[in-house]
Amino acid sequence: MVRGTITRLVSVVGALAVAVMLAVGTAPAAHAAPKAAVKPTGAQLTGTGIKSPIVVRQDAEPKLFQMLYNEVSWLATESPQTSAPKAAKLGPKFTVTLLVKDAPHQVYDLYPLAAGGPRAFRPAKQPSGKKAAGWFYGRLSMSESLRLGGAPLKAKPDVVNGGIGGGVGEDLNAAEYDPVESVNEAFTEFRRLFLLNGAVLLIILVGLAGMAFLIRRRI
Repeated sequence: MVRGTITRLVSVVGALAVAVMLAVGTAPAAHAAPKAAVKPTGAQLTGTGIKSPIVVRQDAEPKLFQMLYNEVSWLATESPQTSAPKAAKLGPKFTVTLLVKDAPHQVYDLYPLAAGGPRAFRPAKQPSGKKAAGWFYGRLSMSESLRLGGAPLKAKPDVVNGGIGGGVGEDLNAAEYDPVESVNEAFTEFRRLFLLNGAVLLIILVGLAGMAFLIRRRI
């Protein structure tokens, strides 16, 4: 009987293995390797006050290319965030075209001085295929990135990486910021806060002890 049970189990396992192999073998393109994303190798900048297109290549100027790329790379897959602003409030227009081997791949219009903050526009007609047109809130670093790329804009080194100050494009004075001093100041403030809280707690405990002593005497 045991031998019969073992035989049936082996048969069931074998049948399951064959079914799995057939399922995997007949599964179509779901198991195919995904197509590798196209990576831009350059960025072209045109717009107000720029006489001829400025091309920034990744291999020649990697940091500057990355700054321009960061301003528009996320626009390809995001859904529109705002309605179209009034043309009179947009300010100067700059166009960043991402290049793949010097061929246009994606195009975006940027408005760094728009009223209410930077704006970005994704045209429906794209070199890589049609997309839904849409307006977006731009990064606060847009103006400085475009300026360093060659756009005639005033310097704003205090606004980079979406609004975090860091002085991009300017030399930082080491004397203006001492990390050791900043840590010491933080510990000093923490010590003062701890001592203050401790003093308050001590006063409360003394008061409670006094009240308990008086109540005990009356009882």
